Amino acid sequence: MALNLIKLCVGVSEISELQHWIRECKKGRDTLDHVTRMFPKRREEILPGGSLYWVIKGLVLCRQPILGLDPVKGDDGIERCRIVFASKIIAVEPQPRRAFQGWRYLEAEDAPRDVKQGAVATGMPEKMRRDLAELGLL
Repeated sequence: MALNLIKLCVGVSEISELQHWIRECKKGRDTLDHVTRMFPKRREEILPGGSLYWVIKGLVLCRQPILGLDPVKGDDGIERCRIVFASKIIAVEPQPRRAFQGWRYLEAEDAPRDVKQGAVATGMPEKMRRDLAELGLL
C-alpha cells in the first residue's frame, strides 16, 4: 500500500470551498499543484498510488491522488517540492487531527477510509457530518 501525505487546508472551512477553489484554479487543466518547502525523502513509497489528505477545520475530510512530486527552485533560489495532484476530490470518513505545520507522512493503515458513493454521509450536509464526526457517531 502506498504512503500518503497529509496537510492542513488553510483558509478553507468545508469541502465545497475546496471544490470551488479547484474549479477556479483548474481552467482547463487535469491536474493541480501545491509548492511546499520540504521534499519528501520517501518519494518512492508515495508514488504511485499515494494521496494528499486534507485537514479542514480540525478534521481529515477528503483526499486527492498524488500524481507527481517534482523539485522546483523558487525565485529566491531555494529548492522546493511541487506536489502534483488530481483535481478529483474523494470524501473520506472524518477523522480528527490537530493542527501542524507543513505536511506529514500518513501511513495507509492510519488513513481514513473513503466514503462510498451514495452512502448516507455523502448526501448529508457537511456541518451535520462534521458535528456527528466530532461526537464520534460517524
